[in-house]
Amino acid sequence: MTNRYSMNQTEPLRIAVLNAAIHDDEGHTRRNFRRELGTDTVEFDVDEGEIPDAFDFDAIAITGSAASVYWDDDWIDETREYVREGIDRGLPVLGVCWGHQLLGDVLGGTVEDMGQFEIGYREIRRIGDAPLLSGLDDPFVAFATHGDAVTELPPGAEPIAETDVANYGFRVGHAFGVQFHPEYDAETARTVTEGKEFLDDDRIDAVLAGIDDENLAAAGETKRLFDNFIEYVREVQAEGKRPTNR
Repeated sequence: MTNRYSMNQTEPLRIAVLNAAIHDDEGHTRRNFRRELGTDTVEFDVDEGEIPDAFDFDAIAITGSAASVYWDDDWIDETREYVREGIDRGLPVLGVCWGHQLLGDVLGGTVEDMGQFEIGYREIRRIGDAPLLSGLDDPFVAFATHGDAVTELPPGAEPIAETDVANYGFRVGHAFGVQFHPEYDAETARTVTEGKEFLDDDRIDAVLAGIDDENLAAAGETKRLFDNFIEYVREVQAEGKRPTNR
């Protein structure tokens, strides 16, 4: 796999990051996506009504959120419509956690409350040979935190990852969704866990104890997913699979 920093390129990719992280006062989401995408990101706080008014990007990335995609909020409807048109225009899209669920909804799947809340590092099984997960172990490790899930995949979707609890990844065309958080660092994992005030103290302490060197090292390998996405976007451009917006 070619690393994004060593690839022969004349200009960085321009990626619209649709930041849906409500109350991200410490800026974890912005920091993590800037670091992992490693390219020219243009950020929009969609939960505050900042919806892009154009599609002059090479790709779209959609972050996690404390919201549910089935909430009746204007910003969710507007984000949904923007993503739908981006997909129709052939833009590669990466959805993470809430972004994964939004893609499931946009493409015709079903998103529902799981009736339980999952949080902590998980072993995730790969399905097939999707380019997004190329080079990752099977199973691989990543942090997950969610109470909703894509319970019915969109028509034509290819599942690419799973646990015993839920679908953890799918692909439709140039759109990829992952339920887990490959972007999380230790600080983010701790902050998010400590903020789950609806969980009892024993469970929070157990999750915090799991944010250890072994899990952090394993999850660090999963960050390769972002390199894979960047390379996939460049391949889409090189093969002329979509017209350039430049």
